[in-house]
Amino acid sequence: MEIFEYLQKYDYEQLVICQDQTSGLKAVICIHDTTLGPALGGTRMWDYACEEDAIFDALRLARGMTYKNAAAGLNLGGGKTVIIGDSRTQKNEELFRAFGRYVQSLNGRYITAEDVGTTVQDMDWVHLETDFVTGVSSCGASGDPSPMTARGVWRGMKAAAMEAYGSDSLRGKTIAIQGLGHVGYYLAKHLHEEGAKLIVTDIHDDLIKRVIDEIGATAVRPEEIFGVKADIFAPCAMGAVVNDQTISQFKFQIIAGAANNVLKEEYHGDKLHELGILYAPDYVINCGGVINVADELDGYNYDRALKKVEKVYDNVAKVLKIAKEFKIPTYIAADRMAEQRIERIGRIRSNYLS
Repeated sequence: MEIFEYLQKYDYEQLVICQDQTSGLKAVICIHDTTLGPALGGTRMWDYACEEDAIFDALRLARGMTYKNAAAGLNLGGGKTVIIGDSRTQKNEELFRAFGRYVQSLNGRYITAEDVGTTVQDMDWVHLETDFVTGVSSCGASGDPSPMTARGVWRGMKAAAMEAYGSDSLRGKTIAIQGLGHVGYYLAKHLHEEGAKLIVTDIHDDLIKRVIDEIGATAVRPEEIFGVKADIFAPCAMGAVVNDQTISQFKFQIIAGAANNVLKEEYHGDKLHELGILYAPDYVINCGGVINVADELDGYNYDRALKKVEKVYDNVAKVLKIAKEFKIPTYIAADRMAEQRIERIGRIRSNYLS
């Protein structure tokens, strides 16, 4: 990877490589764009195959947060952190406190939160070293954002169903969920309560067992989920799951889930459009969690945050309307909506204020 060439191509602002020998911290903080405000984005902990994979993931995720925050109507830019390591075996207090000091060193340009592989407890440790963290357990904070993310995905999925089927009811629909972690679990509960039939998978057997025991579902192996017969596919794990190898297996009418960067490449969005598969763009449908933690910045109010998350339905419907009107893939419609907002706000902030 040519780092500076990639940064220039997508106009990134900052890339920070962090390490701490005592704790074993190896992290990458990426700030993509702060036109709308400080960059807000979670901290992901993942056992990457190589350092280049970690850097590239941080870059893609940070850019995605710029678009997510803009599309959600938040006055926040986009950033992201990835920590290299096994989230089940390599966590410790020192690691997250060391990371918190790196966040603090950015002086508010970046605000972090929970993401894949991290928890409220981890953010509490980060909070011991910096105030630029959300989703903590202290009084007045929002805690785990996963339930709100799941609720937003559920609402957005209903908007996609309205476009595809003429009704937003999910009762009787077969929905395939890939990933049963924090968000996937809560999404499964929403769908079960509405009367949907669930096909599920995860790389961790204990998470599958929990959903089967508590909710009820049919389980398949991780590699089988792409070819199951279902109305809706809900990717809720890692990104790039719509790719050359998987797309030919799809029997779904709708793709709507919580994962980030679902399309491996943009042309995969074009392919879905050609196949008539309705794709709810990831950063539009999965923004419930960031809406929830962003509410902390104004003094957290649950009812206010919930009201904002409910509007994910309207945002997804708006993107689908743009795509239909201009006969373009939904991912292009979503980008257009986000970029127009960034451009408009950027113009009014061009004059100097002391």
